[in-house]
Parts: sequence; C-alpha cells; structure tokens
Amino acid sequence: MVQDEQHEPKGDRPADVKNATAKPSDVKSAAAKPAQTPNPSAKPAPAAGTSRPAAQHEPQPQSEHPAWDRKPAPQTAKPQPAKPTAARSKADVTDTAVLPRGNFTNAPKVSRRVLTKEERAELTKQKEQQRKEAERLAKAQSRGPIGRWWARLQSGPDKVTFGMAIVALGVVYGDIGTSPLYTAQTFLSGQGGLANASEEAVYGMLSLVFWSITLITTVKYVFIAMRIDNKGEGGIFALYSLIRRYGTWLTIPAMLGGAAFLADSVLTPAVSISSAVEGLKTIPLMEPLFRENENLTLMITVVIIVVLFSVQSRGTESIGKVFGSLVLVWFGFLAVVGIVNIGGDWGILAALNPVYGVKFLFSPHNAAGIALMGTVFLSTTGAEALYSDMGHVGRGNIYFTWPFIKIALVFNYFGQGAWILRNQHNPELVDVPGLNPFFQMMTPEVRYVAVILSVTAGIIASQALITGAFTMVSEATGLNWMPHLQVRYPARTRGQLYIPTINFVLCAATLIVLGIFKDSEHISAAYGLALTITMITTTVLLAVYLWHDGKRVGAIVFTVIFLAIQVMFFVASMAKFLHGGWFTLLLTVAILIIMYTWNEGTKLERAQRRHMAPKDCLPALERLHGDFRIPYFADNIVYLTSDPDMKRLDTDIFFSIFADHPKRARAWWAVSVQTTDEPFTREYSVENFGTNYLFRVRIRLGFKVNQSIPAYLHQIMHDLSRSGELPQQKSIYPKVDADPQIGTIRYVLIHKALMPESKISSRGALSLQIKYAIRHVAGSPVKWFGLAPYNPLIETQPLFVSTWRVPGLVRVGNRPVVK
Repeated sequence: MVQDEQHEPKGDRPADVKNATAKPSDVKSAAAKPAQTPNPSAKPAPAAGTSRPAAQHEPQPQSEHPAWDRKPAPQTAKPQPAKPTAARSKADVTDTAVLPRGNFTNAPKVSRRVLTKEERAELTKQKEQQRKEAERLAKAQSRGPIGRWWARLQSGPDKVTFGMAIVALGVVYGDIGTSPLYTAQTFLSGQGGLANASEEAVYGMLSLVFWSITLITTVKYVFIAMRIDNKGEGGIFALYSLIRRYGTWLTIPAMLGGAAFLADSVLTPAVSISSAVEGLKTIPLMEPLFRENENLTLMITVVIIVVLFSVQSRGTESIGKVFGSLVLVWFGFLAVVGIVNIGGDWGILAALNPVYGVKFLFSPHNAAGIALMGTVFLSTTGAEALYSDMGHVGRGNIYFTWPFIKIALVFNYFGQGAWILRNQHNPELVDVPGLNPFFQMMTPEVRYVAVILSVTAGIIASQALITGAFTMVSEATGLNWMPHLQVRYPARTRGQLYIPTINFVLCAATLIVLGIFKDSEHISAAYGLALTITMITTTVLLAVYLWHDGKRVGAIVFTVIFLAIQVMFFVASMAKFLHGGWFTLLLTVAILIIMYTWNEGTKLERAQRRHMAPKDCLPALERLHGDFRIPYFADNIVYLTSDPDMKRLDTDIFFSIFADHPKRARAWWAVSVQTTDEPFTREYSVENFGTNYLFRVRIRLGFKVNQSIPAYLHQIMHDLSRSGELPQQKSIYPKVDADPQIGTIRYVLIHKALMPESKISSRGALSLQIKYAIRHVAGSPVKWFGLAPYNPLIETQPLFVSTWRVPGLVRVGNRPVVK
C-alpha cells in the first residue's frame, strides 16, 4: 500500500482495484482533513438531487470500506482492522491483472516510431527526387539566361514536370475535350438541319466558338484566374477565401456559383458518356443490335458511370496517369481529323475574324436567334473545371499543356465546319436523324476508332468534374458552408482528395439524371445553364480581387467585357429552362439551401458559444474531483470538440460534466483534431491548467494519417503519466482497449438542439433545424475518429440563444386553506 500511496492521491484509487482493508496509518493521515462522516461504517449515499448512475459505472460494494472510497473518520475513532492474510496482502501490493494484456483483444496500439516503413520510404524517395531536381536546376543555371529562367520557373509555383503534365491532361481537360462531340450537332439542330447551314451561318458559328474559347477559357481563366490562387488551390471557394474580408455580401455570389458548379457536375458525366456511347449507333455492325434493344445505350452508360465512380478511391494521380495518355491520343486524334477535313480549303480560317460572329448573331438568317450563344457556350464548359482542378496538378502544368489543347480543338471545330459546307446539299444526309458532324465527317473505318476514343474521352470528362467537385466540397467545408465529411487523401499531395459521401451522392444523382432524360439529346437541353451562373459569379469575385489589388482600371474593363459576354450566355441558356434546364436550377437551389442553412446555423451556434477561464471553472471541477460521495462515471472522460481555444474551457463541456448526474472522473479531457498541410505530421500539445485532472489536448495529424484517436490518446495518457502530470491509473479488470496501465475511458460528443423558448427568428430556427437534419444524414465523427467500437456517448444540449419569458401557470381546483 505504501508504494501505491506514493503515486495515487487519496480518493483517486482506481475503481476496479480489489477491496482492501483500511490501515490505521490511512485513517490517521486522513483524520487531519476537516470533513467527517457521522457513521464510518455506513456507505455514503449519492448527492441529493442526483440519480444513481448506470450499473456499469458504479463501483462494486465495498464491504470493508477502504480509505480511498469513503470520507475519513474523526481522529478519536479507533479502527480495528482485520489482520490481512499473506495472500491478500500480496494481491493488494501487486494489483495483478485478472486477464493478461492482449490475450483476447487486438486493440490498436501506437508504435514508438513516428513514421511507418512505407512513409519513411516515400519521404526518402521524395527527398531523392528533390535532390536530383536541385542538381538539374543547378546545371541549368550555369547555361546562360535561358537556363536561369528555367531554374526560376522550376523552383516556383509554375513548375512543370512531364509526369504531372500527363496527369493534367487526364484530370483537367476531359470536359472541354468532349465539347466537339455535341456542339456542332446542337448548332445544326438549332438552325433547322444541314440544308440551312449556309456559309454565313458556319463562319459565324466558328467565329463565335473560337473567340469564346479565347476570351473565356484562355484570357479569363488561364491568364487571369489561375494567377489568383489560395495556397495553390483554385476554384470559386478558394477565390472567395482570399477576398471575403472585403464584404459579407461576397458570400452570396460565392455560394451561388459553388452550388451551380456542383449541380452541373451531376450532368457532365451523364451527357459526356451517353453522347459518346450513342456513337456506337453510327457503326454499321452495331446498328441492328441497337435497333432491337432501345435501352442498350442507357444500360452501357449506367455500367460505365458506376465503374467510374467506383475507382475514385484510388486517387486522381493513378487515374490521371492512365487517362492522361489517352487524352493525349484523343486530342491528337481531334487535330488530325480536323486537318484532314479542312483539306486544302484553308479559306475556312477566315472565320477567325470576329466580325463574322457578330454579324451572324444579329443576322435575320440566324434561325436560333440569341439562343445561338447557348450552343456556343457548350464549347467552353470545361473552363471552370480547369480552374477548380488547379490544385490537383499545379498551375505550371496547365500552362504547359493548354496551347496544345486549344490548337487541337480549333482544328477539329474548323474541320467540322468545312465538312458541313461541303455536304450542305448532300441528299444522302438530308433524312439522317440527329445528324452529328463529328462522326459523319469520318470514314466508316475511322469511325470505329472515333467511337472508342470518344467513350474514353467522355469518361475523362466526367473525371474532371468529379475531382473538381471533391475540391469544392472540401473548400466549402473549410468555410463551414457544408457539414464536415470524411476526407481521404489517396495520393502524395493534399490537392488530390476523395470524399466517399460526395462520391456516392454524385453517382446516385447522375444515375437519376439518366433515368429522367434517357439520352444525350435531352440531357444536353439541360446542360450548361447552371454553369453560366458559376462563370458570372466567378467574374464578380475576380473583379473584386483585382479592384482591391490596386488594378482598378483593369477590374472595370474586365467586369464590363466578361459580364456582358456571360450574361448573354445566361440569357441564351434560359431558353433551355423548359427543356430540362429546370433540373439543374432545382439542384442548384437545393445545394444553395444546404450551404446557406449550414452557414447560418453555424453562425448562431458560434454566437452562443461561451468560454470559461480557469479561475471560473476549476473550483467546481476540483470539488467534484474530490467528492467521494459521487461514484466515478469513468476514470477518463474525453470530449471531442472543434473548439480551437487551448487556454479556456468551452461551457458546453463544463455543463456536460455537471448536467444530470455529475460525471466525476479522475481526469477530464477536451480533445480537438487538426489536419495539417504536410502528409505525415503526428504531434500533439497539452494544456493542463496547473491541475492533474483537466487536460486540453490538440492533436495535429497529416492529411494522409489515419485519424485513430483512441490509439493516440492512449499514447498521450502514457506520456503524461510518465512525466508525472497525470496520476498513475491501473486497471486490473479486462477492457476492450487491453491497456491495464490506463483506466477506463468514456468518449463524449455534444450536439446542440434548439429550445422551444428560444428567442430566434423563423429564418434562424429553420436554418438550425435543416442543419441538424443534414448533420444526421451526413454522418458522425464517431466513425471518422474510430470511436464506434468504444461505445461513445452522444449528448444533446440546448442551444442557449436568447429566450422568451414564458407566461406563468394559473393554479385551478382545490387550494390549501390559509388559517
């Protein structure tokens, strides 16, 4: 017993130690304390006003009332302890565990090493690559001005590597690379067929397409937007993070643009893959099969989409390397086919003159009217994804590959235009339903290759939007506009991420789109409308950045030019509303509601969050810690919190400890988890407030580190126990975590609920209700942090916003007679 007393304060003996008899020395030392118990032989009752804790938390009846489980007797008392037997005395001293550690459980444990073998190998490989790169740059610097320029380029954010350039082809350009599949087809449909596609119409369409790609994609996104990044990340949310300090109103365009982009991400896989698969119908060998099975195209598209979403967990780096090589072939194929169809008629390049586009747009021969701009907009639909995916592949690799992409697209569009002019009066093509110049301009032999490559390109187009959606949701989560979801980082860079919940939602929504619209012709009617909203809002945010960056004249010119073009795109795309555009707008509104209500609910919760300084909370906690009348709820109570404050205690945790039955423990822990930008960070910091029973812990984990919080907490407790900051805890009875050196642990998560008496607007109440409903569906941190096997306690606390004064009750019926 003497050995135990050196490490354990009186009253803090572990609850599961065998019963022992109080020795006279124990009573004598305890008698100096002022507290007294009238009847030392009786077990103290629970505190008044409190209910008895659950059976598993109550200590076993102590028939001999050891000194650490009761209040001391008066000094005049003369206890006569029974003389312990030799066997019992030995058990008291050794506290031997009943079940040897690790015999029946295989709980996660923490290694002494900070890095795993694979992580060390990966870091070694990265260092070796960096060393070789530094040597190459040093050699390049010694080769004159060009070498020095290249060295500066490779050591900055515009760094170019061949491997990541291939990944950029596979991840970024899929969407814009499938535009030639349906842009010219939609143009012919709007003009009333091939026979109405005059030279004026074709030249006008080609001119509008070329200058739209040049102004929207090249100038706005490549030259301007991509120079404005947030730690290497692009996209509308990253842009908003840079400028939100300039006004709260900027939240509106940022939310609206992000919601529209995510809504369009649902349609892109459907329209890209289905339009490519429908190319199989143009192959003579396949025509009878598709005539007999009308839904075959839909079935093939569904299978491809399900497989595509299933491989997302492997990461965009492995996917991008495979797709990148195929995209390289695809764009090379587009360029070659376009050049072949231009033939010797290079006069078609006259359409590069923007005058042709402007004249035809307002010409009486333009059968589509302003809706023509909606068709032209289809050629630029991948521009926003290009900006959003910048963090996945790096800005320099996009700069390096974009010229090749644009040249290939221009050649293909102009090749289709040349074919249309040559076949305008071809009687064999007059009655072809859904005539698609992209496939028709090829010979039957080449068409086989075109269909295979176009299906591949459609899959890659879907990939570009999926990865962009992952990035935008992650950024929205960082802004507290969406619930915190489990994020995985399957590759070496943080920009490449995978969100299982979003992957499932996108897959399900895409399949619903296919079920509603059936084929690409009807899907394309809805496609692009939401994306025009994203482009408009991005223009507004870019203009604000340029204005506050000191480029005020440039901001005005930029805003006037690009808003005029994109508002025209939006007005033209509104013609699609009744033909399917309603669906994307409905999705946009639904996502916008999620973002808005989550943001408003978070603001309300944070507005009521209060902190307690140590001088305010420690007296009550210290008294509860030493109150022997209340049985231990657990040896350690761990609260998981998002609160970043390390010097004060959140009132939610404080009132959770004292709510209902006070949760007495040997130590209370408030733990927050922070994800770092480095892949393999594993570190923690502790604030103990000058006590040995209250600990504020911040765990910092790299973005690739598995968040196994129970294992890390055991390590922290062992470290603090060895340093003397945490009194020793020993457990002799079996536990799931199989750690006899640490007492029992109970994890607690706190959720908030709105009280009926809360003084809050209807809008605020609705926002909170929707937020709590979304949180219920989105999942719980219990799963992300690996707490499910440890039976965590999820508490609901009232949201302490201002409350109304509730009218009192009037007593009716019999009243007592006052004498």
